[in-house]
Amino acid sequence: MTTLLALYRRPEGGDEAQAAFERRYAEEHLPLVAATPGLRGVRVRRVTQPLLGDRDVILVTTMAFDDRAALDAGLASDEMRTAGRNLRDIAPGLATLLVLEDVPEMTDMLDSDAVASPAMDTVGTTVEERP
Repeated sequence: MTTLLALYRRPEGGDEAQAAFERRYAEEHLPLVAATPGLRGVRVRRVTQPLLGDRDVILVTTMAFDDRAALDAGLASDEMRTAGRNLRDIAPGLATLLVLEDVPEMTDMLDSDAVASPAMDTVGTTVEERP
């Protein structure tokens, strides 16, 4: 699984600007992203409490693809190019996009009984699959 991660910072203009961004993101941008070929699922989360780092990140979106080739094909598609143009319009300078790949040799360590402790817990997430 390869994931495209999008982090969105708070727009200038206070609560009203944030509400307008979130509305346009939901109504305009997400339907464009959903049409991307090879996309397996999308999950949008609101940041409710920043603990470390950038305190202006307000929204996080994960877009799941089967592998890097599927992501690359999706990114090269007309649908994703259209979504990119829309994003530049509704969130100029607010987005950071990252490509995530699993690191099995590190993740497998967390699944080991020898490493597990009450202080360390792994969290699994699911992605809604598209037909």
